[in-house]
Amino acid sequence: MRRTERYRVKENNSLWHVYKTVPFLKVVKNFIVIQLARYTPFLSMKNWLYRTFLRMKVGEHTAFALMVMLDVMFPEKISVGKNSVIGYNTTILAHEYLIKEYRLGTVTIGNNVMVGANTTILPGVRIGDGAIVSAGTLVHKDVPAGAFVGGNPMRVIYSKEEMEKRMREDSFLQDD
Repeated sequence: MRRTERYRVKENNSLWHVYKTVPFLKVVKNFIVIQLARYTPFLSMKNWLYRTFLRMKVGEHTAFALMVMLDVMFPEKISVGKNSVIGYNTTILAHEYLIKEYRLGTVTIGNNVMVGANTTILPGVRIGDGAIVSAGTLVHKDVPAGAFVGGNPMRVIYSKEEMEKRMREDSFLQDD
């Protein structure tokens, strides 16, 4: 289950209420910073932009690939641990605007996490330390630490224990 706060709206769909929920100038600033970071090839500069202007928590040696799209309205609700890789064209959302409500939720990505290209991460999920998210996955629920997940809808392909066993077998085969 995703951890989101739900806010009901009356009358029009919730997106019509967007600037009652987030200041327009904040969205403009965030958009500019995110677009600059999407195209820069300098990983340390991206992390600095995210920490300084978006108030995100970004761990040391974390790498955001080209074209990563962060939540433009609530990027401060996103945190990524140390030494993680966020793959090309991944989208990380901290909000959902629906017909009768909007939802906000923090996204927590642990240390040493690999997120494959073209993945979408929805609000209110946690991705545990050492997890691997296959390319093109829709992350709609928590990912256990050390697990290998993929698909749409996302499912666990290998648990942490199965991944450790595979790694031991691979290293054993390479020793021969």
